[in-house]
Amino acid sequence: MSDILAEIRLPTDELRDDIPFYTKTLGMRLDMIYPADDPSVAVFSGHGVRLRIEKGATEPPGTLRLRMDNPDGFANGARELTAPNGTRIEIDEMQPPLVVPQALNSFIVRRLADQAPWIVGRAGMHYRDLIPDRLGGSIIASHIRIPDGGPVPDMVHYHTVGFQLIFCYRGWVDLVYEDQGEPFRLHAGNCVIQPPEIRHRVLYASENIEVIEIGVPAEHVTTIDHDMTLPNGPANPDRRFQGQRFVHHQKDKADWRPFRVPGFTARDTTIAENTGNVAGVMVARRAEGDPVWTAHDADILFTFVMEGTMTLEGEGRDPVPLAAGDAFVIPPGMRTRYADPSSDIELLEVSLPGTFETMQG
Repeated sequence: MSDILAEIRLPTDELRDDIPFYTKTLGMRLDMIYPADDPSVAVFSGHGVRLRIEKGATEPPGTLRLRMDNPDGFANGARELTAPNGTRIEIDEMQPPLVVPQALNSFIVRRLADQAPWIVGRAGMHYRDLIPDRLGGSIIASHIRIPDGGPVPDMVHYHTVGFQLIFCYRGWVDLVYEDQGEPFRLHAGNCVIQPPEIRHRVLYASENIEVIEIGVPAEHVTTIDHDMTLPNGPANPDRRFQGQRFVHHQKDKADWRPFRVPGFTARDTTIAENTGNVAGVMVARRAEGDPVWTAHDADILFTFVMEGTMTLEGEGRDPVPLAAGDAFVIPPGMRTRYADPSSDIELLEVSLPGTFETMQG
């Protein structure tokens, strides 16, 4: 295959003004200039890009983003510049700090029967949004399905997140994670957390697999890692990724204990412990006793109905009948009751932080 060299063409009115800006201010290299008697084209390279600045070009001047480890030490600390040819220069950190917006809580019910649209997203997966307003950008909850099954066209990648959960709702999926050994199968009822920036890849999915994915914050960056191959060696289960340990929770090995809401029992996924209390994940089902009115003081409390039916009663709200596939968010301080739960009710509850107070009555 022959070599290929890509250039981005930008316009200019006066090339002589652009040369010192791109070479001295931006630190790029002048690779080509012509014609000699009256230059109208100059080619610069640097910072991973090659620019062709051409007098009389009709393209708009555009924007050039430069990301670096020490932006304060570049271009006298300026974060925005305008080149003589009109190109806007944005200068930013290579790895900007993760910002999780404060949750703007509201009472939300998302019912499967309301037929919210499924959107085709990354790697051909279908996404259904379970928290439409995303609580001010603080969280995203997605119901994801892969209708056809088989090999998944995924690449090794990672997410810049504060917390991320993958809960297998239906079917199974084969996954592989950085420093977690060989690929494994995530079965229905089991879950994993993907600690910040852990490399991973989705390999193979059963037909009509469905998962619930929680991400904090709602908008986060997914980065493809073209250099890492997975699996990458023996498992290192004690490794921490920005303070969090990888968790593969399996329902068959779980202990069931009284849930925070009377009338239910629950299995703890140990996610609160392994994230340093960033988040907690519980699976609750019906037990003896009558449901009572409760309130909580968590920042975020999200619940997905996996099986069965119930009626969600909220103070000052009309009762809402719920069934499998429905989801709801209860804001802190709001009194609610999980009324009329069926014997097969099963709830997936995700909280931030992992531990919080529940008040009865």
